[in-house]
Amino acid sequence: MREMFATSGMRRRPVAAAVAVTLAALLSGAPTGKAAGLPSYMDPISGPVASTPAQTATDNVLALNTSMFELYDSAGRIFRANILAQHPVILALFSGAGGRFILYRPGMPPLEAPKVPIVYQLLKSIGHSTMALSEIVMPYLENPANQDWRAPMLAYRSRMRSALDGLDAVDMPKEWLATDQAILKNNIAFMDACISKGIITVADLQAFAKQQAPLLKENVAWAAETQVDHWMGVVAGWKKMLGSTWDKTYAASNTIYVTRQNNVLFSVLAQFFGPDAINSRLMLIETVSFTTTPQDMLESMTRIIADRTVGALFFGNYYLMDYELMGGNARVAIAEEDKTLGMAPFLPPAVPFGSHQWPTLITPGPGPTSLADLPH
Repeated sequence: MREMFATSGMRRRPVAAAVAVTLAALLSGAPTGKAAGLPSYMDPISGPVASTPAQTATDNVLALNTSMFELYDSAGRIFRANILAQHPVILALFSGAGGRFILYRPGMPPLEAPKVPIVYQLLKSIGHSTMALSEIVMPYLENPANQDWRAPMLAYRSRMRSALDGLDAVDMPKEWLATDQAILKNNIAFMDACISKGIITVADLQAFAKQQAPLLKENVAWAAETQVDHWMGVVAGWKKMLGSTWDKTYAASNTIYVTRQNNVLFSVLAQFFGPDAINSRLMLIETVSFTTTPQDMLESMTRIIADRTVGALFFGNYYLMDYELMGGNARVAIAEEDKTLGMAPFLPPAVPFGSHQWPTLITPGPGPTSLADLPH
């Protein structure tokens, strides 16, 4: 039924378009604001259409690019079906619950992995509670005249108290439980002090942050261990289940700007896919939102794989289209412009198409690289 309506709609559109074009032609032929012979109810919309042959020609050429995306969508649905019919695909999607892994196997329904143990979310929620508290107070530092922070702080304190009162009942190792209880107690004590003083001082906030930092480091480490242990086990099981078809399996994880470095889900997949699969069968797809739908991820992956065929067809290089197509020429143009402007070129090293480097920052240098490297 859906296909019938879609086909019917496709047949109607050209007719509607023809009517619109005819009407526009009639209206544009009038030397005044109204075309001769048109009924009076068309007066509000009648009038000449201003255009030039050059503008019409420009619009016709630009329409080719607009139409390209429609063609991409149509072909993409076919390509996606063909890929899924021949290759297993793993999607590792970010979520607040520690991730979502889905395995697509040819001719079989999607297989969704079990969720990360709930203790991961408990650790993360308690860690985030301290960060959220800083969001309440930082806009109002050293400003006793503005008390807009009091109501949200009192409301958040109530939630904090409820979480602390029931924390003994959650399923969590005793050592972790003691640390998380301390985090919540410190949060409440800081809020009580701010409410009592009627002011949030920089000194108090800095002392609070120094007090919480070592506890938060432990909390983050335990959450990471829980997440990694779970997903390593899942992917190990899937690799064994897929057997020889693993070597033709594609996988992708999504990331936003702040999670692209040391991306947990991508790093887990990389352990099983190996160096040669990075940027080939294993992809890190950047997005603008924390969560991405499986459909969007499949469409992105399909687009990448399909474009590789275009690069091979026209230019003889399978991975050319993984890169900014004009990027090489743009480098030359930038260097030439730099000369004109008296500037030294500042560009990253040119890397070959199909590079298997990690799709994140990999150049070593001085400075901390993890929470553990930071001073206590």
